[in-house]
Amino acid sequence: MLMNQGVTLLRVERAMRKLYQVQKKYGFLTHPKVIEQSKKLDDLLNHYQTGKSEH
Repeated sequence: MLMNQGVTLLRVERAMRKLYQVQKKYGFLTHPKVIEQSKKLDDLLNHYQTGKSEH
């Protein structure tokens, strides 16, 4: 079952804010924590885009 697009969008926004916080804390885009959060954001964005294209 696909996640509601509104919920997905909220999760994308939350993940984006967290990415900014993690990057600010660790300072390097290559830090493992920054990369991990970036991947989470990518997954959510892909999920959101896939859901949009199915409607």
